Amino acid sequence: MDIAIIGAGDFGMRLAALRATAGDAVTALRRRALPMPAGVRAAYGDLQSEADLRRLPPQPDWLVFCATPDARDEAAYRRLYVDGLARAMRVLQPRRVLLVSSTAVYAQDAGEWVDEDSIAAAQAFNGRILLEAEAHCLQRPENRVLRLSGIAGPGRRMLVNRALLGEGVADVWSNRIHIDDAAAAAAHLLDAPGDAPVWIASDDEPARQREVANWIRARHGLAPLPDTGVPVRGRRVCNARLRAAGWRPNYPSYRETYADA
Repeated sequence: MDIAIIGAGDFGMRLAALRATAGDAVTALRRRALPMPAGVRAAYGDLQSEADLRRLPPQPDWLVFCATPDARDEAAYRRLYVDGLARAMRVLQPRRVLLVSSTAVYAQDAGEWVDEDSIAAAQAFNGRILLEAEAHCLQRPENRVLRLSGIAGPGRRMLVNRALLGEGVADVWSNRIHIDDAAAAAAHLLDAPGDAPVWIASDDEPARQREVANWIRARHGLAPLPDTGVPVRGRRVCNARLRAAGWRPNYPSYRETYADA
């Protein structure tokens, strides 16, 4: 297949490498001239420029939109996910689109399980804008949305650092997906049969953040953090649809993800 990827960061490059290894013609748009995985063609430019977008192949079999905003504010999110996605779809006219979104689209906060059929009614700006982008993407029924839980893996040490310091560990349910498993899920969806529009990628075991932190602390010989007795907030994310389609995580729980932490 002919695959265009917008968003050639860590996730996008892992996805590009997987699909190039599988024999696809992969072109990835990025702003700076940095090394690309073997077999991946680089297109340098800015998503905001129609001329730069035209450096990608026209009418690719798949456009994978996995870019990240320049800043964590509402204007940056809208500029990227709403305006940027619409521009890329208009200029490239892809046959199908995979939008990489987030489980931030959900508002459930009392320990509920959520899946692709759960109500997504985020109140925070990031979730609301992602929902707008999803709706635009899914105006065409052949397109797909992949909602990722929190990405973990190499270089992502926020929870590890909090655990070791014993500070900032919240009484919430935590859900994560190792970046290798996230990229493999996206690669899998470019081939997976069926007509489901929305998919979730997360590991097999939601866990309380304090449980994860105490597991990390125990591996470093540190005493567990005490239970505060505060009701646990957050939600638990279900990956059953993706597993039923044949995807399996290589990092099925926080234990594998943080094994080297």
